[in-house]
Amino acid sequence: MPGHSVLQLPVVALEGWVRERTTHYDAGFVSADPRFAHAHITALGPFDPSPPPATLAAIAGLAAGTAPIRVRLADLAQFPNGIIHLVPDPDDRLRDLTGRLVAAFPGWPPYGGAFGDDPQPHLTVDAASAEVTLDSTAALLADVVPVDVLLDRLQLAWWESGDCHVLHEWPLGATG
Repeated sequence: MPGHSVLQLPVVALEGWVRERTTHYDAGFVSADPRFAHAHITALGPFDPSPPPATLAAIAGLAAGTAPIRVRLADLAQFPNGIIHLVPDPDDRLRDLTGRLVAAFPGWPPYGGAFGDDPQPHLTVDAASAEVTLDSTAALLADVVPVDVLLDRLQLAWWESGDCHVLHEWPLGATG
């Protein structure tokens, strides 16, 4: 799979856990960039990997106009494709941010349009297999969740095996 960029919200409280799980699956996606958020909630992806200055300025404006977002991560769910994820609660402000990003950049539909117009905000933690189930992942996360988090940054991150890194980063709610 070729690399791609994503606008994502880092989830610092789960970074160690998700980074370790990423190492388990594919160490090529473990980043040496200390800012890179393995644990994240996608705001919009894929996204332009080489955005022009006007696009970067528009993202900065959207980030500045978005107050930090508090969510609780407690409930696990599984998508039909086997991705096991934590469901942020509440998710209305995350959906709003994605909606504003899509309105600003209609050429970049969420997940390339694969999941419709209203993708569910989530934090990927595992992938179902013969050995991995929702229950086994819940057991692994038992001492980690529930967790209340404050999402306070938006990153444009590059995801490619052997080259995951942050391209740009903006604080949420910054005023100038």
